[in-house]
Amino acid sequence: MLKSLLIVFCLSSCIPSICAQDFKPYEQRIPKTEITFKMVPIPAGTFTIGSPYSETGRDQDEGPQRKVEISAFWMGVHEVTFSEWDAFFKNMEVPQTKAIEVDAVSRPTAQYIDLTWGMGRDGKQPTNSMSQTAAIMYCKWLYTQTGIFYRLPTEAEWEYACRAGTTTAYSFGNDPAALAAYGYFKDNSGGKFHKVSQLKPNPWGLYDMEGNLSEWTLDQYDAQAYEKLPNKSKNPLTPPGSKYPRVVRGGAYTEAATESRCANRISSLTDWNRRDPQIPKSRWWMTDGMTVGFRLVRPFEQPSKEEIAEFFNAYLK
Repeated sequence: MLKSLLIVFCLSSCIPSICAQDFKPYEQRIPKTEITFKMVPIPAGTFTIGSPYSETGRDQDEGPQRKVEISAFWMGVHEVTFSEWDAFFKNMEVPQTKAIEVDAVSRPTAQYIDLTWGMGRDGKQPTNSMSQTAAIMYCKWLYTQTGIFYRLPTEAEWEYACRAGTTTAYSFGNDPAALAAYGYFKDNSGGKFHKVSQLKPNPWGLYDMEGNLSEWTLDQYDAQAYEKLPNKSKNPLTPPGSKYPRVVRGGAYTEAATESRCANRISSLTDWNRRDPQIPKSRWWMTDGMTVGFRLVRPFEQPSKEEIAEFFNAYLK
């Protein structure tokens, strides 16, 4: 049911000429704040998900390659920043609870340590160290503030946007040495994450898709996902099952260049939460997940209130 529901979120029944007038970049202000974020249109299309056997750094879970059709959506120009996240985290009008109530919005529990690890928390630093649940709860809060449905990308949407029409290992080609101009990884990061949008964007105007922080997607991780995927699938999704593992994409500032390839798949780990001293362990924070953040997408067609409620119920249960 959730898989078919997500397809509803992605599809558009508009007349193309009308859609084209509305499908353009825009800036969203978070109500009651001066904080804004930018979204860019990602056109509908077909691409080949996964990597060829010849690609340097390839892992077995990146194949077999499949043709995939993706519906149009908007995507955040950069990863969600601390200024955006703190509008939620520090909002005293939202109750702070240890347990997340599906039918309500609660904000994160207090951080018991500095989860920026001294790397900075100004307006342009990407927010990090939160669980997938926390990222989706932020999306739910943003929906209550703006009336617009935002969510995390599916794994297929993420790779499609990262490739931006290219077929090479990276959006800029096959040479990992060129990554330093586009993303922060272990050779150029100095061991820390950096402010968003400081390097070159990919061909569709998206910054830090390769490197800086890894990013949550909606999919449950399955090493054989592509083997089970029919060719020419439309808007594929591996629905949520157990809390772990889920799919993370994009490489990170601590990792080698090959981990930032467009096709690289990362499985979330229970170890990211191993040092959490809260009992029961926090559903918000990941003490050892300092390399993980997230990015927003907005499907072209706004789903109904009932469909939105079903989506959040599935991911926040």
